[in-house]
Amino acid sequence: MNNTHFTNQERDRYSRHLLLPEVGFEGQQRLKEAKILVIGAGGLGSPAALYLAAAGIGTLGIADGDVVELSNLQRQILHSTQNIGKSKVSSAVEHIHALNPLVRVIPHTMALTRDNALAIIADYDVVVDGTDNFATRYLVNDASGLLGKPLVYGSVFRFTGQVSVFDAAKGGCYRCLYPEPPPPHLVPNCAEGGVLGVLPGIIGTIQATEALKIVLGIGETLHRRLLLFDALSMNISTINFPHNPHCALCGSEPGITELQDYEAFCNTAQSTEKSAFSQEETDLSPHEIAAMQESILFVDVREAQEREVRMIPGTVHIPLAALPEALTELSKQEKPIVFHCHSGKRSRAAVDLCRKNGIAAKHLAGGILAWEKFFFDAQFMSDLRAGLK
Repeated sequence: MNNTHFTNQERDRYSRHLLLPEVGFEGQQRLKEAKILVIGAGGLGSPAALYLAAAGIGTLGIADGDVVELSNLQRQILHSTQNIGKSKVSSAVEHIHALNPLVRVIPHTMALTRDNALAIIADYDVVVDGTDNFATRYLVNDASGLLGKPLVYGSVFRFTGQVSVFDAAKGGCYRCLYPEPPPPHLVPNCAEGGVLGVLPGIIGTIQATEALKIVLGIGETLHRRLLLFDALSMNISTINFPHNPHCALCGSEPGITELQDYEAFCNTAQSTEKSAFSQEETDLSPHEIAAMQESILFVDVREAQEREVRMIPGTVHIPLAALPEALTELSKQEKPIVFHCHSGKRSRAAVDLCRKNGIAAKHLAGGILAWEKFFFDAQFMSDLRAGLK
């Protein structure tokens, strides 16, 4: 490519990129022409935005409706003490321009909603999701998918993080990995559960790396792969997850053709279809199941890729879609049957199906999320008691 398209200042600023055969002048021009939207100017959005700006992304959109608070500064390196009280977007624009004045920054001083998400995302080539709540994650996933935009996902909690790339146009989105949200009361946010300050920096930087690879068309992205990072063990692993052909957004017969009411979707822990059986008849707590686990048939009705992410030891796997074919064998079981899923929605449906066919069954209320919280709380109390001795 003719390098006369670059000023002397640009050649100096991006010289280390220009030395890379995989980037060079042609790749740097792609970065210069690219438009990337970073949603959330917090822990994840801070490192992502700074590194994308430093790399020479020509147009960088920043969307966030919050203001800078003192508690943000432990991890949100896009902001400084003197910016407390200012909008995060204004603070972000200030710091990005100080880092690289060649970048055009478009401020979106607002939260994304079902009313504005499509219009905002439509103007960009790649979306980086730095949000911290499930309602916005599903919103961003669906809006990006409907518009055919690749989405770089990241999340953090305490000492662990996740990164993936979703591209509904190629098959594989957030709903393929997480078909349903967890019950709100079972998943605390970082304000409630805490997060190691450096962790969002690591995850956000990986998100920036994936976004740059998408723009440059180099390497292998995390499309249909989930990267898992554990800061305490310094363990990094990736698992593959398949495209779900029945996905509501990117499946063969998608049911989502417009944006939904995501607050209602994520605040409904149980199925909108009322069960024919009372919770007293069907629900078991993690404590109850732990006491009887050796004497029950504990059945996981989630999809295979969900078991790869997390699994309760000793469970057998029968996906909910395959349950009707398994009813005959289940009817011969002598052990009590207990189902579980991610949050309790699908396992309750499994209980209903069995009971309507004359098979006694119960389920783990709250799903694997409740199970993990129960054991986390038990370990926490054990550690606390040990510390008091």
